[in-house]
Amino acid sequence: MSVAEGPGHPAGAETDASVRDGLYTLGIEMTGAKRGHATGIVVLRGGVIMGGDSFFYYTGSYSQSRGKWRGEMIVHQHTEAPGLNLVFGGREVTCGFTGTYSEGIADIDGTALVGSYSIPFRARLTLKVPG
Repeated sequence: MSVAEGPGHPAGAETDASVRDGLYTLGIEMTGAKRGHATGIVVLRGGVIMGGDSFFYYTGSYSQSRGKWRGEMIVHQHTEAPGLNLVFGGREVTCGFTGTYSEGIADIDGTALVGSYSIPFRARLTLKVPG
């Protein structure tokens, strides 16, 4: 079921929901030539993105209209990971995304530029603490 489906939201229906300011959990799955996954937290506030996980922090911006949103982030490594092969390891990574938002859930599809690789990813943000 897509984010827009469910009671009061038939498949394919657009919603007027706005991205709510607050603290979100984040789950990311990367596909393509390089594969990986990550979980972390993100704060969305007035068009600004800030967050992180065990090894990286994220900063960026977003805009929204009628239940859809888009944005860009830069990912920086903050902690070394000896013995681990991190997809984004040691690089500043630029990401762009688009997606939908409804009832505290934001789903996105995006692309991360990692060196000479373009890595597609999907992510879900779930609102935990409205702000």
